[in-house]
Amino acid sequence: MTTSPFRLDGKTVLITGAGGGIGRTLVETFHAAGATVIGADREASMLEGLPLARSILFDQADAKSTRAAVQDDIAAHGVVDAVIANAGFTRAEHLGHLDDEVWASEMAINLNGAYALVDPITHAMAARGTGNVVFISSVNAIQHFGNPAYSAAKAGLIAYAKAIAVERGGEGVRANVVAPGSVRTPAWDHRLEADPGLLDKVLPHYPLGRMVSPQEVANAALFLASEAASGITGVTIPVDAGLTAGNLRFVNEVLRAQ
Repeated sequence: MTTSPFRLDGKTVLITGAGGGIGRTLVETFHAAGATVIGADREASMLEGLPLARSILFDQADAKSTRAAVQDDIAAHGVVDAVIANAGFTRAEHLGHLDDEVWASEMAINLNGAYALVDPITHAMAARGTGNVVFISSVNAIQHFGNPAYSAAKAGLIAYAKAIAVERGGEGVRANVVAPGSVRTPAWDHRLEADPGLLDKVLPHYPLGRMVSPQEVANAALFLASEAASGITGVTIPVDAGLTAGNLRFVNEVLRAQ
């Protein structure tokens, strides 16, 4: 019997931000693919109801506690086969929302904390000779759609993934990035409360005419973490309903309107 390269039977996977909108779907998807899933988030209550083998609790905005929690888990259980670095946060939606404190806060969770998470893991993976990292970044890392501090941090994840891919590849470690466009999760609730008609403004930018689902993001992460992607490292895959392929509104409102 041939085993599907998309299966993760016998593999352990750490997923951060596991209690969030995308995170919960990641957990369910990797569990369904046969992985033993370890969930990480700030509070145990955020992980309730998920099919987890165990949990790790830390606030990724605190790099020291993040690194310490990860190192303790490696010491107790050994290093995981794959890590899905999913946790992230933003509220500074344009340059007018930024100051030094806000910039530092968004860098802390989205970039510095992700480094503190992944660095000890990749060291241990390299020592073992195999491992896999998938960062959940954003289309904001590729083009500017607002959220400037978050965008800069998420772009940093792409550069960091390439560094791992190049410098750790010879030690058996792969690193790739999923860059979602707008995903309908609770992170959109505050925007829709402020402007119930917001989706009518957002969706015309997307060639597929819709947001992507958390499941579509999870499917891309699963692919990159599986043996189906064994020859892929250092790449970024947009899961964005075509947003970064080009400017649909320009085509419709300028070229087709003539």
